[in-house]
Amino acid sequence: MSAFYDAAAVPAKTMSLTGRLSVSDIERSQLWQQRLAEAVFGMTVHLIEKREPSVIFDWLAVQSDIFSNLPEPGAEDTHAWMQIFFRAQALCEKFLVARCGHDELANWTRVNAWVHERLEVCQGGGAADVANRIARQAELYDSEYLRSTGYAEAEIAISHCAIWDYREKARARGVPITLRSPCEYCTKAIASNAAAKGYQSQYQLISDGTHHGCEWRIYKSATLQKSGQTACAESSAG
Repeated sequence: MSAFYDAAAVPAKTMSLTGRLSVSDIERSQLWQQRLAEAVFGMTVHLIEKREPSVIFDWLAVQSDIFSNLPEPGAEDTHAWMQIFFRAQALCEKFLVARCGHDELANWTRVNAWVHERLEVCQGGGAADVANRIARQAELYDSEYLRSTGYAEAEIAISHCAIWDYREKARARGVPITLRSPCEYCTKAIASNAAAKGYQSQYQLISDGTHHGCEWRIYKSATLQKSGQTACAESSAG
């Protein structure tokens, strides 16, 4: 079963999908740390922009929990950084929804993308760089996916999103998970990151009751203008 979450129909795939990326343990560790910086520093900037001192001061206490027990400087312990990021993401989501409401997720991801745009090194691959960032994140959880890597347009199809597996195992252990599904945050974050790099995006969520996944198309607006199609607006998934 699949569900569309765009303002217009997502076009059928026009590119052939190829294999997965090869990501080393050091690259995994570095990406966990970058994602941690994007989420936490993005939250800080977002709350400063809201100009609500009491919320900012409460956020300082949450940051104390997030940054406790970090690995030693220079440590490339992938599993440790994974746990730290997951804890930080859970704390961020819990804090933001409780203090500002679920609708603030979209605004938070837009500011996170501002941090992302400054941290993510451009590889010169155009739309493929954006799709490859999604693929690298998928690799962090060992998700199953295929991708295409065109310069003007790129696609990635995640057939089994292992983020779902990790979250539900954590939930079963009693870890507080605020959002009903990871898609509520992830779709907004990916679309915001793409926009920060100058690209538009379309996505489709897929689920057969056992496997959860998504398909993304990354492109420059001129790509759709040439084909006479209408750009799709970002929307939430849940």
